[in-house]
Amino acid sequence: MVRASEQEQESYRSRLFNFKWRNNDNNTGKHAKSLSVETGLDEASTTASQEVDQPLTIIHPNKGPSLSRSAANEAALAAAQAREKQLLADIENMKERFSKLLLGEDNSGGGKGVSSALALSNAITNLAASVFGEQRRLEPMPAERRARWRKEIDWLLSVTDYVVEFAPSQQKNKDGTNMEIMTTRQRTDLHMNIPALRKLDAMLIDCLENFKDQSEFSYVSKDSPDSDKRNDDKWWIPTVKVPPDGLSDTSRRFLQYQKDCVNQVLKAAMAINAQVLFEMEIPESYIDSLPKNGRASLGDQMYKNITVDFFEPDQFLSTMDMSSEHKIVDLKNRIEASIVIWKRKMVQKDNKSAAPWGSGVSLEKREVFEERAETILLILKQRYPGLSQSSLDISKIQFNKDVGQAVLESYSRILESLAYTVLSRIDDVLQADRAVNKRSIPLESEEESFVGSMTLSDFMGWDFDQAELELKKDASDDHQLLKEKLSVVTTKKTSYLETLGGVKSPTARH
Repeated sequence: MVRASEQEQESYRSRLFNFKWRNNDNNTGKHAKSLSVETGLDEASTTASQEVDQPLTIIHPNKGPSLSRSAANEAALAAAQAREKQLLADIENMKERFSKLLLGEDNSGGGKGVSSALALSNAITNLAASVFGEQRRLEPMPAERRARWRKEIDWLLSVTDYVVEFAPSQQKNKDGTNMEIMTTRQRTDLHMNIPALRKLDAMLIDCLENFKDQSEFSYVSKDSPDSDKRNDDKWWIPTVKVPPDGLSDTSRRFLQYQKDCVNQVLKAAMAINAQVLFEMEIPESYIDSLPKNGRASLGDQMYKNITVDFFEPDQFLSTMDMSSEHKIVDLKNRIEASIVIWKRKMVQKDNKSAAPWGSGVSLEKREVFEERAETILLILKQRYPGLSQSSLDISKIQFNKDVGQAVLESYSRILESLAYTVLSRIDDVLQADRAVNKRSIPLESEEESFVGSMTLSDFMGWDFDQAELELKKDASDDHQLLKEKLSVVTTKKTSYLETLGGVKSPTARH
């Protein structure tokens, strides 16, 4: 019996060695299991001589009941399962999004959907509307919405990685000779503007994040009894509440700094959007809808005011009814239509084309009228940066077939809209602060940087200081003074409407 017991113990120890080696070779996470099993088996070996009649039983780790996991392993497993579940959900969501893009928003599959460019533009616009909505407060975005925006905008922008162009490149052969070959790279406009728009996007979200710890102002719901009824066009925006003695100087400087930063984002987004719209072709449907001449587009009174000998843009706008956004957009539509007509007539006259667009107005006068109309458009744009899109812009977006231009236009447009909204919310706080302190500070002393407070010379890059000095030298000659002033106002400048004439001829009119 004693010999049998000793043989059984030797066999037992060899099996224990193999068991420990396998556990240590698999992973370090099972080290605690091997220690516990070893301790238990050592205790069993000390009592084996006393209980020789009871054979020892070794439980194989793969065949027996599983050992209890530690809390850390349980948490890691749960996190891995959550990530896998989220990844599967993201894949399904991405498949749904791109299937709608491929179908052109026509789920019937009948081929009646919109173009890929318009579908992608609508997808970016709808995503921004659902994530940002109406930004009514100066507060950070919720983490869930911010993560969703980052993820889904990356999906939609990933399309631009495959919009490429051919470019020459040098290739070195095995024999040491160089050979020029053509390689593909991302299209130049996308390579330049997509990273810039991403940076503007991050700057806007960071600006909202900076208001996380502010405590000097708060918002009162419009349904609250403490809320002051707003009589302006922002009646749905919560009322800003500031301390009785107003904001501190630190908070006021902080708000002004944030306003300056967001204003730079707004101007950059506006410039990119204007450039993209400028490069889009004018669709034939818009050209066919134009009247016969610029007078018919503007109307007799407006045409008379814009074709006077001494034209003053501010005086022209003072005679216009701009009491509502609808009337301002209508004025913008009329002026843009007249610019298109005049540019096309100048191009056709240079090309000696025929007659349906012919008129008695000389080429030089028509060019002057077109420059004046562009000046009015620039003034409207800098005075009303949040204005709705014109008929020309909507028509270009609707009939555009270039996917790259569609992405740039929609992305810059939503960033422009968000930046303007954030600026408006900052202005609400500053206005509440001024109202509490009953201050009446002139606009110049506030160092305003908002686009609406810019002068026409700032917006167009003109230097009026030098022009004024020159005008003072000739102040004795009133006629010469007016002539020089007119030349300053209507100086030819490049704008996003510069090449409106480079389109196909319209159909003949009878």
